[in-house]
Amino acid sequence: MVEAPAPALSIVVPVYNGAATVGELVAELRALDIPGGLEIVLAVDGSPDNSLDVCKKLSAEPGAPVIVLSLSRNFGEHNAVMAGLGRARGAFTITMDDDLQNPPSEVKRLFEYARDGGYDAVYTYYAEKKHAAWRNIGSRFTNWCADHLIDKPKGLYLSSFRCISAFAREHITAGYEGPFPYVDGLIFQVTQNVGRLQVDHLPRIEGRSNYTIARLFRLWLSMFLNFSVIPLRAATLLGIAFGALGTLAAIIVIAEAIYSNKAPQGWASLMVAVLVLAGAQLIVVGVIGEYLGRMFLAVNRKPQYLVREVFRRGSEGPGGGGLAIERPPVNTQAAGQPYRVPSQPEAGR
Repeated sequence: MVEAPAPALSIVVPVYNGAATVGELVAELRALDIPGGLEIVLAVDGSPDNSLDVCKKLSAEPGAPVIVLSLSRNFGEHNAVMAGLGRARGAFTITMDDDLQNPPSEVKRLFEYARDGGYDAVYTYYAEKKHAAWRNIGSRFTNWCADHLIDKPKGLYLSSFRCISAFAREHITAGYEGPFPYVDGLIFQVTQNVGRLQVDHLPRIEGRSNYTIARLFRLWLSMFLNFSVIPLRAATLLGIAFGALGTLAAIIVIAEAIYSNKAPQGWASLMVAVLVLAGAQLIVVGVIGEYLGRMFLAVNRKPQYLVREVFRRGSEGPGGGGLAIERPPVNTQAAGQPYRVPSQPEAGR
């Protein structure tokens, strides 16, 4: 079977508990008039609801092609995005959520802005973000950390609604095999040719966010530890600072013992100093341990993602239609490597 020409735009959507919204999202995306055509890649990230069944039905329907990646378990949003980027073929790729808070009507404007501006990546930002207060505070903190930890232009808002060029996408997917991807960190390792575009942000119409504080913390750790050695340098500076403070305190204690002719008092202050220093040491050891643990998992090739099956519309013509089911070869999935469609998919209905 001959593969169709690459479209101008690929849209990658990680799907998790999105059964109630992904159908409307795909319908609105298919209604867009994109010069050069578009494809939609839905990466179903081990969703516990019936998102996979809904997505499979969408892929069999007429209209812009929908490719459904069924991941073997829940790997996380950025891992699912990496799976979708590995399958995307467009000259540009837009990533967006499945909850309709990013209006599909903004997709064409974002695509044209990136294309006409010659950008490798364009990030969107919002006049008003329709998230809970704690999510907004967490986003501001993450962006502040990113300003200091990765090569991000100062003041650029990191949004999951972004557009990247094929050049950036291919270098991101080919250049990183680790199990803890942070898509924005990977983008800024590839390029600084980045634009920004203000778009609307809508209230969530169904359910609640899949992000919990624990999930956001794990995502923050991926940015904090995987794309910078600044935490290690901070640990070194912390050790130097406490070492200098301890030296100064020792001089004071010795001078007091010599000139006052009596043993210095200060049991409480001694215990406070011991506890503070012990706490600082444990923090430093913990940071180093996180780095070593992630290196250990990467060396042991913990998978970035595993695609169990790929679903898309069958070939046109007599005997065509329905679903084509593709099962990726095992050796292409060990570390989350990009997977391309085989020439002879297994047909099914």
